[in-house]
This record gives sequence, C-alpha cells and structure tokens, in this order.
Amino acid sequence: MVALPTVSYRDVASASGLTSLQVSGSEESREYILESTGSGIGLFDYNNDGFLDIFLVNATTLKGFPKGQEPTNHLFQNNQNGTFKDVTRQAKLERSGWGQGVCVGDFDNDGNDDLFVTYYGQNSLYHNRGNGTFDDITSQAGLTQETLRWHTGCSFLDFDRDGYLDLFVVDYVNLDLAKTMGKSNGNCIWKGIPVFCGPQGLPMASNSLYRNSRNGTFTDVTAKAGIGRPAQGYGLGSLVSDFDNDGWPDIYVACDSSANLYYHNTGSGTFTETALMAGTAFNRDGKEQGGMGIGAGDYNRDGFLDIIKTNFDGDTPTLYRNFGDGTFFDVTLAAGLGQFIHYVGWGTGFIDVDNDGWKDIFMVNGHVYPEVDRNKLNRSYRQNRQLYYNLRNGAFADLTQESGPGIADRRNGRGAAVGDLDNDGSLEIAINNMNDTPSLLKNFGAKENWVLLKLIGKESNRNGVGARVSLFTGNQKQIDEVRSGGSYISHNDFRLHFGVAQFKAVDRIEIGWPSGRQERFLNLPANQLIQLEEGKGVNAEKSSLQSHGNQSPDTQPPDKKPKN
Repeated sequence: MVALPTVSYRDVASASGLTSLQVSGSEESREYILESTGSGIGLFDYNNDGFLDIFLVNATTLKGFPKGQEPTNHLFQNNQNGTFKDVTRQAKLERSGWGQGVCVGDFDNDGNDDLFVTYYGQNSLYHNRGNGTFDDITSQAGLTQETLRWHTGCSFLDFDRDGYLDLFVVDYVNLDLAKTMGKSNGNCIWKGIPVFCGPQGLPMASNSLYRNSRNGTFTDVTAKAGIGRPAQGYGLGSLVSDFDNDGWPDIYVACDSSANLYYHNTGSGTFTETALMAGTAFNRDGKEQGGMGIGAGDYNRDGFLDIIKTNFDGDTPTLYRNFGDGTFFDVTLAAGLGQFIHYVGWGTGFIDVDNDGWKDIFMVNGHVYPEVDRNKLNRSYRQNRQLYYNLRNGAFADLTQESGPGIADRRNGRGAAVGDLDNDGSLEIAINNMNDTPSLLKNFGAKENWVLLKLIGKESNRNGVGARVSLFTGNQKQIDEVRSGGSYISHNDFRLHFGVAQFKAVDRIEIGWPSGRQERFLNLPANQLIQLEEGKGVNAEKSSLQSHGNQSPDTQPPDKKPKN
C-alpha cells in the first residue's frame, strides 16, 4: 500500500504580481462558441536569466472596446524573488484580438526562445531579439493566411530531424463571425436550456504543418506531408511525442465532438493518420468525446509515453495506456479516473507532486455555459481543479479534497502550464482563468529529491525538442521527452523535471537526440538544475542510433537524413 503524501497547493498569483485580467466573451450568456474557449498560457525563459517567465494569451468580446482600452496579451518577467513584473509593452508583445493558444521554440537556433501565438484570425510569430524585445515577423516568415481561420493549439517540432524546428498548428471550426453576427444563433438546447450552438453542426477545420526553410521562413507542407488529408476534426489540444519509440515525432490532436487525430511520422517526411487503428480516436466504448487538453507521460514506467486527455461535461477524462506496439487502450476506469462526469476539463498533464519518481495527474476545469448557475443541474460554471496521485500499480487516488485551497478553488480555468518557476525542484501550475486574473499554484507539501534538466542541442535543434531522456537511479528507470506545446493550447517548461525519491544522486542519464546521437551523462548529484549539452556526454562520437529504441550503437557519425 502506497502512503499518500501531504500535498498543499496555494494560489500565490496575487502576491506574485500576476494581476492582469483575461477577457473572453460574455459572462452572462454566450451567443457564439468563440466566446467559450478561453486562452492558453506559456512558461519560458525569454531573457535567458535561468528563471521561467509567464506569457498570458488574451482575447476580447463581441462588443469590442474603445480604442486604446483593448485587452492585450501579457508577458510577466520573473524577478527571481517570487514576484513578477509586467513587461509586455517593453517587450513589444501588445496585441489585442481573439487570442487562443501559445507555443515556444527557438526556430532559428540563435539561443533565444521565440513565441508563436494562435488567434481566431491571423496568428503571430514573434522573433526574440535577445535584448528583451520581440519582432512580429509573421509576414516575412511566410505565415500569413489568405482566408479567415480559427487556430487553437500549436507545437514546434523537428518532424524531419534536420536540426531546425518546424511548426504544427491546430484549427477548430470554420467560423466567419462577420457573416454570422446579427443573425439568429438558432439556440441549441443542452439539458433543457438554450445555449450557443457548436461545434457539432459547424464546418470542421483542417490542421497545418509548416517546414522550417532554415532562412527565417517557413513553407506550408500540409498537403505534401499528408496532414491535410483526409482527416478533419474540431481540433483543440496539440501534443507531439515519439509514441512508438522509433525516433520520429508523432502528432496527437485532442478533438471536440469528433474523432481524435493521431499522425504517425513515417520518417520520410510524411505522416499517416492512424488514430482508429492505434485506439486513440475514441474512448473504450467507441464514442467520440469532447476532447480539450492533452498531456504525455510514462505513468506506469514501462518505457512508453501514455496520454491523458480532458473532455466535456457528461464524460470522464481519458487515460490511454501505450502498449508499445503502436496501439493504445482506454484504461480510464481501471485507473480510477472515471468517478466524475460533471466537469468540463481543459488544461491537464502529468506532474510528480512529491518527487517520488511516479507521474501524477492534474486537471483544470470550468464550464462553457454560464446558464448552469441559474438552472438546477447539479453543476457549476466555476469549477475546482483535480489532482490524482499515482499509486504505482496502474491506478490513481483522488487527492482533490486533500490538496489544499489552490486545488479546491473554483474558477473558470482554461489554459494551464507546468514548470519550476523558482528553481526549487517543485513544479508550479500556472492557469489562465476566463474573465478573471490568473492562478499560480505552488505546492507547500512534503517532497523528496529531484533533478531539473535543461537540454541544449548542437546538431539537434537548440531547444532539444524531441530529445528522449532516460534517467536511472538504482534499478529504477524513468523517461520523458522535451516538447513544445501541450496541455490545453499552452506551453510547459522545456526543462525536464524528475523526482528521484530517496536517491541523492542520479547514476546516469541517457539522451537520444533528434540528430540521432546517443550519449550518457554519469553520476550527477540530485537537487539541482543540470544543463546537458549535446556532444558533451560519454560515447558521444560513437553512436548514430536512428531511433530511441534498444538498438546497439555503431561507429558512424550521426545521420540527420530521414529514412528512405
């Protein structure tokens, strides 16, 4: 029997100076689905001072605002003392509109993390100049669009492993408000009450893939790579990981009221949509779900990354166990995650709350219909968060009621991101709440030993996105990957956090870099941030593995060319 830990999350956002207001549609009743989706949040070190900063995406309302009073996105600089400073204007990141999601990636490998923000409308690519400011280079980068589109999740990835980050963008619904405004919404009915319509009944959208041309521009390879055909869906969350351990990043999309999408990377510059065959299109009953947020982690420590997904009211979240043979199975009920169906789940992910070396699960919730508070439906518009503790036997214990006021607090949460904001070895959860100030949840409970790993690619992309890390302590092994985007249209800390329980040192760390290089780092003390640079490990020049599997290294130099 696993002893349950002492977990105590408190919301320290206000005391930290995180007081900006996120605006998104009406709080009384909503006429269009665009008012319901909220916005994401990103954690990244924009000024390279070793501490994570916070980027909050903002939206607007249908009525709009007087000129000069529009809500904008916000960048908060970490003051390294538990507080943050709003530097949005200085950083040249002020923009208003229907902001949706965010992802981060150093697309030009200059050592400064760049920012991509999705919109209902034109997306923005912000190039980090390295001096505290950003330039909007969307047009010159070739990322403008001719038609109105509703973009949601996004991820930087090196799908062809050429050492430069490409870009994947999710679209939700084909909706043109200019043609719809002023017309009857047709009031759909949900549990007997009139509500806005959608997404069902509205046109589905297609996702996009842009290849990095290595000269500051991107090329649309959606059709060429097989992303645009034939699958469509109501896409929200974007998740990129090597799910079958073949060394090539795959793409998973959480879809709302339609089949989820799983693009398997063939290694030849193309993808094949295989969600139905992989078992990730539907739940175990073969039904579509209202997928929102999404996260990857090896919760059972079998060496393969599993998937957690949040869903709409009337359904449970979904935990897909990865069987390692290209297939997954919905183990939600067996894992103890099927107790509640009245939440609308958004941000989610795997998080080790006590550093015992086993991944736990958090979920952020909030309803889309303000009307539920005025009707006796045994539901609330503002909802508490949830925390599930890993019992190390394939099941989880619901610790929501015992995890402190930060988890119990009722908000209308949307985007959520995880990262170690004060570098103390414990992960914080940052949340973008709709029409409210943000939350920053810090765990004041008991925790064991840890390491925080920052990877720096040389032949690989600078962020090390796609690198597979295996960490060994005694006879125990953990894995994770560096990834961009995730949760609900948000971006987590690039640095990988591992709890190592009672161990005071890590025996070895093995990294499979996207370049194909495999190397080891040995005998590393715990309880510190460790920077691991490609080419600086043991046997770095002798390995040329083309996958992250259990092959033997040879003596050829790393090969970055795709498989034929």
